[in-house]
Amino acid sequence: MDPAIADAIQRGNPVVFLDISIGGVPAGRIKIELFADVCPRTAENFRQFCTGEHRKQSQPTGYKSSTFHRIIKGFMIQGGDFVNHDGTGRVSIYGDHFSDESFLLRHSGPGLLSMANSGSNTNGCQFFITCAKCEWLDGKHVVFGKVVDEESLLVIRKMESVPAGVGNKPKLSVTVEQCGEL
Repeated sequence: MDPAIADAIQRGNPVVFLDISIGGVPAGRIKIELFADVCPRTAENFRQFCTGEHRKQSQPTGYKSSTFHRIIKGFMIQGGDFVNHDGTGRVSIYGDHFSDESFLLRHSGPGLLSMANSGSNTNGCQFFITCAKCEWLDGKHVVFGKVVDEESLLVIRKMESVPAGVGNKPKLSVTVEQCGEL
């Protein structure tokens, strides 16, 4: 087992993966440690949407086959809207939304997983991964995970390089082909 994954699991933190395609071509796997030790509710929400454990009308719901709908080079990549597929959808395993859990962790560099929201205490299914330090987001968005290795960061760099159009929507489809827990 990869030492970074083993260390995360030893700390009691789950590690999930997102297999990404760009324009229908496999781009690689992003492996993410979820900080359940700091943000247990936020981490569990994301984990269940990765594994498909959360169900709606007996059907798994979550990130599989969802797209990244917003990419801003040098800033972040945003996805997780499997409801409306455009950045307007919101749902959580706790209902429509849930409260901000902790602002202890900072947007201190690339590869950090954070909740996208529409204001205080409006967390749902949308998330973003930082491509750089984003300190102006501290205290506004909950950081609850990080990519575990350079290969994952390379996939994020590939995604970040996809040309974007109006509203920072990628011009090529950036899709979560498969996801789960390691």
